[in-house]
Amino acid sequence: MSARVLTVMLVAAEASGDDRGAGLARALKRRLGDGVRIVGVGGARLAAEGVYSPFDITQLSIFGLWEGLFAYPRVIRRADETAALAARERPDVAVLIDSWGFNLRVAYRLKKMGVPLVKYVAPQVWASRPGRARTTAQWFDLLLTIHSFDGPAFEAEGLAVAFVGDATLAIDFAAADAGRLRREIGAAPGDQILLVAPGSRPVEIDRVMPVFEDAVTRLKAERPGLHVVVPAAPTVAARVRAQVAGWPFRAHVVEGEQAKLDAMVAADVALACSGTVTTELALAGCPMVVGYRLAPATHAILKRLIRTKWVTLFNIAARDFVAPEMIQGDCNGPALSREIALRLDDAELRVTQVARQTEALLKMGRGGPDPNEAAATAVLDLIGRA
Repeated sequence: MSARVLTVMLVAAEASGDDRGAGLARALKRRLGDGVRIVGVGGARLAAEGVYSPFDITQLSIFGLWEGLFAYPRVIRRADETAALAARERPDVAVLIDSWGFNLRVAYRLKKMGVPLVKYVAPQVWASRPGRARTTAQWFDLLLTIHSFDGPAFEAEGLAVAFVGDATLAIDFAAADAGRLRREIGAAPGDQILLVAPGSRPVEIDRVMPVFEDAVTRLKAERPGLHVVVPAAPTVAARVRAQVAGWPFRAHVVEGEQAKLDAMVAADVALACSGTVTTELALAGCPMVVGYRLAPATHAILKRLIRTKWVTLFNIAARDFVAPEMIQGDCNGPALSREIALRLDDAELRVTQVARQTEALLKMGRGGPDPNEAAATAVLDLIGRA
């Protein structure tokens, strides 16, 4: 008699979680084939794996204190809808990916149903809010960490922890083709390309894009032959296209995973919003300048809470500003354009930065076991189905 089909619920509320969820879904299907059914909440990448979300997750791409307060009623409604989905589908296990504020509210609801709960991606208690370690241990049965240094704080609270590694570090650039991107945008072999990565949350696009536009406008005034490419995350593609359409110079918006990878290996330098994309760019061997802006009140509060002076993961691993970070007031057009120009004009500086980025990636665990497979193993172990 065949084993009962396993139902796994995956909940991803933003683009990076959607990526991780899709990777985990593929790994589970490789292991169990028709023996697993995957349901949940996600974006385009989970939809491609057959997971159809009951709502658009861009509504949950929230960052900042005031944004969170204004969005609170919507977050509660979506958490209720997620719980209703769980009540209908009766999952054997639920994996809640990143997105601390939303997924904690989902955890409250699913815990009452007796669903085993896995938190995938630890809250960064080493950077701020150490009390979240105890809260995580209270509501979850297992934590999957993407950094080797995440675990001890949660294990100290009695939570089972499995280090699976960062799936971003396993991105395969073998099929990426710089020449293909150059042909598509009409760039000659010697022309320089600047990649602009504005983030994957609507609030990031709204807050960071005008500053990035100012920086690139300054660069284009001095370098009219500079090509500008803007990869757009699926969660914000329409918003990115709308903003770029108003820029006073031509910029090429590209969509889709392959186009993004092509752009990353083709670019001479990148201007990147802080986030997962910085790791992707480092893997592609692209030197970058990192910029980020928060709402002023949020920044004032976080300044008192943050216990690390770096925000970029490979800078944290290196414990140095391998890539310059221009945050809040320092994230302005003149400062960003100056740092980018330094790299466009100095090939040796680019080579040195790429080498240091690569060294930091090794410290982060590049070259380790497949994180998607490790995550699948840990989830199946939890429910005795490995």
